[in-house]
Amino acid sequence: MTSQIPSIKQLLKYFKIAVTGKEQNFTSGSIRRAIFMLSIPMILEMLMESIFAVVDIFYVSKVSVNAVATIGLTESVVTLIYAVAIGLSMAATAVVARRVGEEDLEGASQASVQVIFLGVAVAAIISVIGILFPKEILGLMGAEQDLIEEGYGYTQVLLGGNVTIMLLFLINAIFRGAGNASIAMWTLILSNGLNIILDPIFIFGWGPVPAFGVEGAAIATTIGRGTAVVFQLAILFYGWSKIKVTVRDLVIRAQVMLNLVRVSLGGIGQFLIGTSSWVFLMRIMSEFGSEVLAGYTIAIRVMIFTLMPAWGMSNAAATLVGQNLGAKQPDRAETSVWKTGKYNAVFMALVSIVYLVFAKQIIMLFNKEPDVVEYGALCLRIIAAGYVAYGYGMVVIQSFNGAGDTKTPTWINFICFWLFQLPFAYVAAVSLDLGPQGVFWAITLAEVLIAVIGIWWFRKGKWKTVQV
Repeated sequence: MTSQIPSIKQLLKYFKIAVTGKEQNFTSGSIRRAIFMLSIPMILEMLMESIFAVVDIFYVSKVSVNAVATIGLTESVVTLIYAVAIGLSMAATAVVARRVGEEDLEGASQASVQVIFLGVAVAAIISVIGILFPKEILGLMGAEQDLIEEGYGYTQVLLGGNVTIMLLFLINAIFRGAGNASIAMWTLILSNGLNIILDPIFIFGWGPVPAFGVEGAAIATTIGRGTAVVFQLAILFYGWSKIKVTVRDLVIRAQVMLNLVRVSLGGIGQFLIGTSSWVFLMRIMSEFGSEVLAGYTIAIRVMIFTLMPAWGMSNAAATLVGQNLGAKQPDRAETSVWKTGKYNAVFMALVSIVYLVFAKQIIMLFNKEPDVVEYGALCLRIIAAGYVAYGYGMVVIQSFNGAGDTKTPTWINFICFWLFQLPFAYVAAVSLDLGPQGVFWAITLAEVLIAVIGIWWFRKGKWKTVQV
């Protein structure tokens, strides 16, 4: 048994191979090695995203409590954009992975172009709404007038430039589906590295650049993401990945596009359900004042720091499922999911211990206001209580998506978020006078329920027969 455990030297060698993307065949050989090779760049990619989320809120928290609350309210709306972007990206990953597993690289390239066309079209509509109605959007979310006046510029810039969010998601999903997870990783390192450098410059001002306050955070983010999108497009057109796009691919292919739309509808639906529930939860939280809202926002940003790596491992499972189903190896696909789920659950267990023990100290790194610290720490502890189930559930849900079965997670989200989480949160927080604590428990219990239902349905094996 001990001979099967790799040495530190071997692990470092595998790590180097993983981040450089030299290994791209995941339909044969060791499953554990395949999980490692795909997970490492995806975890690093998501870790970079989560580092930016924490750094961003760290800088903005130096501006004002209203600035932090503005980000919380705006991002609860931006999650609706993420719903469309992630839904389309699920379709991209599932279809590209399946074509790569079938060794149809031309079909993978054609699907890639169509999903980019779809993303640009949706982003254009959202941009118009965001540029014209930023104050109204914040008002609908329950923001007070002083917060709207201070923060509407952030909302306007972030929503106006949402095409950078959309394309960053979609093109990275294409790379992941092709097994080029390392390229997706380097793209996000570029994007978020620039964000981290530009954040303090645009928020506080530097040299000829004036201090934009909270609006500066949105400007930095849009520039960082936009630069990364240009980098992504260069990789696609110059053929530096498994997928190469040529000029003759730049035409609308109705059949390919309709297939992507069909697969993505379930993905968009499941995330619209999930993210709209976050919007309603944020609306409930706004009833308890800016300090509570700020504590909740900081806690969620901190949790993203650990959820993103776990999400990266879940994405690895989705790619393994898609490619192995394409290679007609459903049993290998299933084994990959159970192993990835176990590793993810262990990781989340370790994180939950840290949050349970050091919640207050973590929140105080960002803000020392007593109410902000109290409610932020309470949020961390309660949600961390369900982290192990959440870790396993994430992998199983993403595996359905990787198979192209986006309808099953949609129904699971509908039951757990809309039929359970929202009513429970409102009754517990408002009717039973539990306040913010009622919302926190609603989040935890809903995620545990998702894991239980997801695992039960995954065992039935119907996802193995889905065609994309």
